[in-house]
Amino acid sequence: MTATPLLTDLTTRAKARAHARPHPCPCGAATLTDRPDGTVVRHADTVAKAHAPDTAPTELTARLALAAHLPGILLSPLSPTPVDLHGRLVTFWPYGAPVDPEDPDAAPWEEAATLLARLHRTPAPPGLPPMRGPAKAARAIARLRATTPQPATEPVLRAWATLPAWARAQPPAAGTPAAGTAAPGAPAAGTAASATATPNPLDERALTTLCHGDLHLGQLVRHPAPDGPWLLIDVDDLGVGAPAWDLARPAAWYACGLLPPDEWTRFLAAYRTAGGPAVPADGDPWPALDVAARALTVQTAALAIVKATAADRPLDDVQQAVVDACARMGPVPPELAQGHAK
Repeated sequence: MTATPLLTDLTTRAKARAHARPHPCPCGAATLTDRPDGTVVRHADTVAKAHAPDTAPTELTARLALAAHLPGILLSPLSPTPVDLHGRLVTFWPYGAPVDPEDPDAAPWEEAATLLARLHRTPAPPGLPPMRGPAKAARAIARLRATTPQPATEPVLRAWATLPAWARAQPPAAGTPAAGTAAPGAPAAGTAASATATPNPLDERALTTLCHGDLHLGQLVRHPAPDGPWLLIDVDDLGVGAPAWDLARPAAWYACGLLPPDEWTRFLAAYRTAGGPAVPADGDPWPALDVAARALTVQTAALAIVKATAADRPLDDVQQAVVDACARMGPVPPELAQGHAK
């Protein structure tokens, strides 16, 4: 990894922040992430993050304030205000122990689901920006369109075109009803009984629900490390929106055959037990999850193609699975054409 002025100075800031805290510093340091949309370094028990260049200061400050006020759900920042470094907004955090990727059996599915349910049940404070999940999906499609076309490109773009406007971060066209559809490979949904219980992702309450915006297992840490309670991290996409989006990634993985059924069942059951509002308390969850799960599948496939093309390599088996799921996406079922119960 090539050192840049940002990375060098971010490391220096993390060290200074760690040494300013009232306890001995063992001086362990590491670069955790260095990407155009985010650079993260660690010095002992302090983490410094340089956010994406287009991050809005007022929106990030609002998200930091929320994290500070939900200490049992979100990891609290060390400071409520970001600082500027080389034109990038920087925030400071305590270090938390992440999920161990080498021990999938210990993945905290129940804890993740419970934290999500608690987040979704928390009233959103005034002034919080929209959840950025759909905007990130739209950005992934923009990157795909800017990439040399591949055989896999066309089915992904075709699947994207079937999504309703809200899932593509666009306002609905005048006089056009919101559309819904079935998740790729998901259990059959759309009977009259299941549609009756479907939350409308476009109703006022749903779109003002407090959401994480980018939920996956990499967004959980134990704090204090190594054995503290699990907490959600990464506030960049936090905001108000449709809570189904936060369940969409594990739902899509399950629908694509990438998440074992027992793990999906554990996650869904824990979310329901904790009173999460994104799905009905019982019965078929898929009418509520269809559109968001499909959108996350398309986003994942788009980024897979972009990365494989940049590396001049074929798609691996997992990446091909999500592209194949996009290719299987059919027309919008009539019973979900309005995006809500009829």
